[in-house]
Amino acid sequence: MLDQQESSGSSDITRRLLLAGATLATGAATLPAAKATAAPGRAASAGGASGEGFVTAADGARLYYKDWGRGQPIVFHHGWPLTADDWDAQMMYFLARGFRVIAMDRRGHGRSSQTMSGNDMDTYAADVDALVKKLDLREAIHIGHSTGGGEVARYVARYGKGRVAKAVMVSAVPPIMLQTAAYPGGLPRSVFDGFRNQLAANRAEFYWQVPIPFYGFNRPGKPVIEGVRQNWWRQGMMGGIKAHYDCIKAFSETDQTADLKAISVPTLILQGDDDQIVPYKQAAVLQAELVRGSKLKIYPGLPHGMLTTDGDVINPDLLSFIKS
Repeated sequence: MLDQQESSGSSDITRRLLLAGATLATGAATLPAAKATAAPGRAASAGGASGEGFVTAADGARLYYKDWGRGQPIVFHHGWPLTADDWDAQMMYFLARGFRVIAMDRRGHGRSSQTMSGNDMDTYAADVDALVKKLDLREAIHIGHSTGGGEVARYVARYGKGRVAKAVMVSAVPPIMLQTAAYPGGLPRSVFDGFRNQLAANRAEFYWQVPIPFYGFNRPGKPVIEGVRQNWWRQGMMGGIKAHYDCIKAFSETDQTADLKAISVPTLILQGDDDQIVPYKQAAVLQAELVRGSKLKIYPGLPHGMLTTDGDVINPDLLSFIKS
């Protein structure tokens, strides 16, 4: 395991975490009064939140979801190999501002069925459609991080007509991570073969190491935040190794060029330029070129997991876009 780095730059991270915590605490304290303030002029989906539950996919897989609050729905799509819990800070932030917030554990992840099959982008999008139809969500905002961004792109392109108001992709994998003739700047297959080999050999150790570059903890002045690292590991180990193994192919080899071109709703694209997991020039920059009328914002120095390390910066930008 890696030693914790010296904390010469910890004051800045600590300041951001404290600010984010203060914002969250203030928002949570105002929950009852905030319910009527979300997205004026837009109708909320029929019915209210169920708290949590399961939706059954077409092949019988049971998919766990959280569903809190009332107002315009925001559906959060998590990255690999995480769970709906990775959106805790965003769900609390938007819940406090009058939105209905929903997040599902992708099949093979978290509390959902540890599926042997169906661990591919087509099925992921169909699973989202099953959830959306069960909850009868309309005028929803879909926000996806990393693999979840690919899930958003495929869902919106194939199923979103009449149900999606806006889309957001954060540090997302489209159009394709793998190096191909069409995208020569992608990563070589050996990178993803290495992921598969390490996952199969010792998943627990592999998942202990991934958060270091994921959150930029290997950068000077960026000490390891142990709780964040352990929470990433906890979420990863909740899922099934077979589904996680298959998902590497899904997030790296799925060409989503057509999905991006098919998106017609207002779309926000966000990524940090120090993303060590998904290179931003082959991701966010290309996404902005392919999604018509999209808005692009690149954050200097921020890592792949910036929603966690810099939520105090990212959350207000998400809110501004949603309200625009």
